[in-house]
Amino acid sequence: MKFTLSPMGDQAVVIEVGKKIDISSEQKVKAIVSRLEAESPSWMIEYIPAYTTVTLIYALQEFSKEDSPYGAVCERIRELLKDVKEAKAVQQKIVNIPVLYGGEYGPDLDFVAKYNGLTVDEVIAIHTSGEYTVHMIGFAPGFPFIGGMSEQIAAPRRKTPRLKIPARSVGIAGMQTGVYPIETPGGWQLIGRAPFELFLPSEDSPSLLAAGDKIKFYKITSEEYEDLRGGMD
Repeated sequence: MKFTLSPMGDQAVVIEVGKKIDISSEQKVKAIVSRLEAESPSWMIEYIPAYTTVTLIYALQEFSKEDSPYGAVCERIRELLKDVKEAKAVQQKIVNIPVLYGGEYGPDLDFVAKYNGLTVDEVIAIHTSGEYTVHMIGFAPGFPFIGGMSEQIAAPRRKTPRLKIPARSVGIAGMQTGVYPIETPGGWQLIGRAPFELFLPSEDSPSLLAAGDKIKFYKITSEEYEDLRGGMD
């Protein structure tokens, strides 16, 4: 597997497997993560996977005797990953997510429509017609960065982020869509809300979604939303 290494500060290395967000990059990132988890080298503090990179944070003190700690870490990484092959595609989990679009739960839906010269119904139709892929989980616990959204409904982040975005809010930022699993600040354009929780910290696997999952959104009415929430709002 081909990859490049570059420094990030004085205690991290970025392992880059490509420039494009695609299935090949996703499988390479998965393969690297699998090797790091299996070997768990003592000098590794943490790793952070992303679309086309894995950032590895290392214990600087482990390399205090080296003339070039960064160079020594790079050698360790190359040795660790020398025989890693791109992960084979596996059957992906398909998750259907109901969404109540617009209104108080989707206050930016009108903006997304106007920004793209569409009607609200056209935005909803395009958003629900796509088949999406979870590329990574990050930013907040269980937050899925979901790719595959149509450029027709792409929209910039808000100039002023909100201090509080309710859990389960569905948003758009650039050509990505996502669902806020917990209440958190954020700058995505909110177009709706899902009725069920995506992050349950008391569970063994707290995040409903994982990298590689396939996502399908579908529209529900306010009555259906209330039924699915069971009066929890």
